[in-house]
Amino acid sequence: MPLKPSKKIWMDGKFVDWDDARIHVCTHVVHYGSAVFEGIRCYETKKGSAIFRIDPHIKRLYNSAKMYRMDYDMPFDEYIEACIETVRVNGMDACYIRPMIYRGYSELGVNPLNNPVNSFIVVWEWGNYLGPEAIEQGVDVCVSSWNRIAPNTLPALAKSGANYMNSQLIKMEAILGGYSEGIALDTTGYVSEGSGENLFIVQDGRIYTTPIGASVLPGITRDTVITLIEELGMSVVEQLIPREMLYIADELFFTGTAAEITPIRSVDKIGIGEGKRGPITTRLQELFFKYLNAETKDRHNWLTFMK
Repeated sequence: MPLKPSKKIWMDGKFVDWDDARIHVCTHVVHYGSAVFEGIRCYETKKGSAIFRIDPHIKRLYNSAKMYRMDYDMPFDEYIEACIETVRVNGMDACYIRPMIYRGYSELGVNPLNNPVNSFIVVWEWGNYLGPEAIEQGVDVCVSSWNRIAPNTLPALAKSGANYMNSQLIKMEAILGGYSEGIALDTTGYVSEGSGENLFIVQDGRIYTTPIGASVLPGITRDTVITLIEELGMSVVEQLIPREMLYIADELFFTGTAAEITPIRSVDKIGIGEGKRGPITTRLQELFFKYLNAETKDRHNWLTFMK
């Protein structure tokens, strides 16, 4: 779906018009992928517009920058306020928020240290990532031929632009093969995650998810769902998951800021459970969206309401 422009983009403390938000072609990030970013949602709730879990998102952004020695000097709380103000300036009730920290324009070469560190925050309208019917009906996925990155090559815990070249290969392969999404294995052959989502498995009443050591991004929605599972009186087992366990699962679902909680109805054309959203996935979705719609007490302080 084509991107619908918003009014203003925040760039290093100043708001500029959408069409005037430009960088030079010799900016370091263009040539070397030297950027870290986040994806955050603002929801229109029954109590007004609210941003979901902005603090851990910006903490992960700053941690990602730290791993790449990108020292951005804006204090944490001020950056959060800049995200809030960007939503406010654009007059949006609900939107997707994309803050990015990147290496700017000065020198070209593999050594990035002499380049400035810059940032922007852009917001836009975004609906269901895997399609409007995916939340209820589920999606068809494949196991990708592309593995996730190996340990000690690129930091999997960082949400960096460079890592998403790997995600693009996974996503394109899936789409061209007739699937909505791909699931990647790690370099040892165990299940890792989707191109932009974490993964949960339900089998015989137990819930499993892949561990951080399986080259997965520590997802904010992943953490949210683990909390929701505990609220429902269940627990999650974090363990290495063999590929074949996907095929015999009772339920599978993706989690992510974009995907939210999306059921998986088939893997490699093998039906999962009854081939539709399962009961545990349904219960988690119901509780999740109650929080997002401010229909239940926000006991975890997940929502930051627009003032």
